[in-house]
Amino acid sequence: MTPQPGPVPAPQQTDERTTTLTVGGMTCAACVGRVEKKLGRLDGVAASVNLATGRATVSHPAAVSVTDLIATVEAAGFTAELPEPDPEPEADARPASAGPDDGDDAARAERHRLLVTALLSLPVLVLSMVPGWQFRNWQWLCFVLAAPVALWGAAPFHARALRGLRHGAATMDTLVSLGVAASFSWSAYALFLGGAGTPGMTMPFSLLPTAGDGVAHLYLEAAVGVPLFVLAGRRMEARARRGTGAALRALAELAAKDVAVPTPDGERRIPVSRLRVGDRFLVRPGERVATDGTVVEGSSALDLSLITGESRPVEVGPGAAAVGGAVNSGGLLEVRAEAVGADTQLARITRLVEDAQTGKTKVQRLADAVAAVFVPAVLTVSVTVLGFWLGAGADPQAAVTAAVAVLVVACPCALGLATPTALLAATGRGAQLGILVRGPEALERLRHVDTVVLDKTGTLTTGQMAVTALTARSGGLDATAVLRLAALVEQGSEHPLARAITAHARERHPDPQQLRLPVRDFTATPGHGVEGTADGHRVAVTRPGDLDGLPAPLPEAVRSAEADGHTAVLVTVDCTPEAVFAVGDALRPDSYRAVDHLRRLGLRPVLATGDRAATARAVAGHLAVTEVHAEARPEDKADLVRTLQEQGRRVAVVGDGVNDAAALALADLGIAMGSGTDAAIGAADVTLVREDLQAIADAVRLARRTLGTIRTNLGWAFGYNLITVPLAAVGLLNPMLAAAAMSASSLLVVGNSLRLRAWRPRGATTARRPHGPRAQTRWETT
Repeated sequence: MTPQPGPVPAPQQTDERTTTLTVGGMTCAACVGRVEKKLGRLDGVAASVNLATGRATVSHPAAVSVTDLIATVEAAGFTAELPEPDPEPEADARPASAGPDDGDDAARAERHRLLVTALLSLPVLVLSMVPGWQFRNWQWLCFVLAAPVALWGAAPFHARALRGLRHGAATMDTLVSLGVAASFSWSAYALFLGGAGTPGMTMPFSLLPTAGDGVAHLYLEAAVGVPLFVLAGRRMEARARRGTGAALRALAELAAKDVAVPTPDGERRIPVSRLRVGDRFLVRPGERVATDGTVVEGSSALDLSLITGESRPVEVGPGAAAVGGAVNSGGLLEVRAEAVGADTQLARITRLVEDAQTGKTKVQRLADAVAAVFVPAVLTVSVTVLGFWLGAGADPQAAVTAAVAVLVVACPCALGLATPTALLAATGRGAQLGILVRGPEALERLRHVDTVVLDKTGTLTTGQMAVTALTARSGGLDATAVLRLAALVEQGSEHPLARAITAHARERHPDPQQLRLPVRDFTATPGHGVEGTADGHRVAVTRPGDLDGLPAPLPEAVRSAEADGHTAVLVTVDCTPEAVFAVGDALRPDSYRAVDHLRRLGLRPVLATGDRAATARAVAGHLAVTEVHAEARPEDKADLVRTLQEQGRRVAVVGDGVNDAAALALADLGIAMGSGTDAAIGAADVTLVREDLQAIADAVRLARRTLGTIRTNLGWAFGYNLITVPLAAVGLLNPMLAAAAMSASSLLVVGNSLRLRAWRPRGATTARRPHGPRAQTRWETT
């Protein structure tokens, strides 16, 4: 299939160019929007910024130079540069670690800042809030401890707030910076000029401002509490954001780094980047196919499950196509390269994942949206309150106290904690239930999905080849004897079908020693089967040929296996057909119940698989799924998601392989099986680590409960400000009490969130299994 990188350029008319920039300093979707907005103001420029990769893809006319693009991004308050070229594999000792190492450095710096802030803040909070512990000159110790927190601990908030103000934006950082600056500045004034620095001074709680006592109050607990709480919440959010690039890193690691090429003197290994179309290369058993090509010599079975979703190995020989990234399960292959670099199927999947991540709707957090109006309003109210009380002839400290109280009481602790604390409790409880959720946006989308697209291989099924039925002929050897003889011969083969038969024999046979007898005259015919002499019998394990020559009931067994989408294997002992194995990818034991639970939640199940139509129909019939899409390539799955979304559906995709990564990233919500590939897990918003598909329904229920908790938290946080700000403005709430109220609001939010730790999924009624093929092995002897 010809790759479609994007809109077809028309160089004869526009001379359009595309440039990729690495952008630094982005922390949220608002940053992404700001970069795109700034670049979009240039004539003829359109930009798409990917927060996960930190890259901006910019389409621009030749008249707009790269230097202009970089200058525009820097003018928006970020850094920009051209990405470094990919290093050669032999010189790339740590190709996948550069990004994570950088992220680890940033994470360590954030963790260090949070730890130091906590160590300095806790004594200040305790001494300020417990009057009985206030010893002589305690206020000066608190000031010394609070100064580095207010200046260094809160420095990221101050810097981002100033950057936002320069560009006309107000966010949570603005509120944090204002609250810390106001609390610390007033406390410094109180200590040095307001009489609060007198030895022996204590600061009791009071319900009303006490400006007339001649001593100014301290609000150092607010100056340290605000950055401490918000730093903790921001750290949790940042950790979730850094995981969004995992899908692209996993896809890059799937590709081979070097390849063996034949030479007149033998062979040598070269970097994959040096392969060209038409070059020949070798693929040994267990190696990945380096790039898309055509088999020139050799026969083998290729495991395509990670690329196409095909659960069965695909037999290839001269003239057959070999897909890059597939694993060679059999003999030596010589392949001619037909596509390299960006034109390979694996590269196209990578682009689909990156494009889907970039194209997701950018949702600005509710608190930031409110803060854009709330901050100017609070500043206006504070200045108005100061002017009103001074104009009314009130004591200057009373006027200043009321104005500061407005700023302090409006500090966004509860707003900042409403989502992170609920997310922390929910994700912790989800982890106990085997459900890993990436962030609050994932919970929001999970709550609203109405359609679930289910992959088959590795999701509804075990993802491993297994014997699902064994049928012996009438009057012949019993099933146990046939299984033992077949396993003896198949021990000499590395074919996936052979591994399934031998594994099944080890599980069923009572005496494992009887499976270790020697085999003589062993031969293996690629694409046909194996043959050998075992325990005095000539045994052949092959694909069935003419069914008319088989004794009853073997022909019916072959047809039944094929109808179920499984592979039929004939066992012949001493030239007599004795039994037929059905080998396939067995359903997970809980698949039907899980799909039934989804229906009970009002979700519509859809099956999409790269496997054959017969196999897909058999699985769908067993699970009572009516909508089936078989032989679906990664591009087809992504198109299916788009089609459902165009129909107004909110789509969740459940998958486990690289072939699902694009659909997972494009869907409104991606759910990956924990037993799947890193690419699928990295592209998904939710990962199910427990081997139980009912975790999907539990995840939906957990999301609905969590979002209800978050709404309650935000309702309290906003309601708290609506009540306390007017009280502070009319002088009924001094800053000390305002700080206590702010802390109390935070504790209420945290306490409400912690209730999620005790949440239990509600069990559904056990569903009845419909009539149809069973997932267990059938033993039939007629």
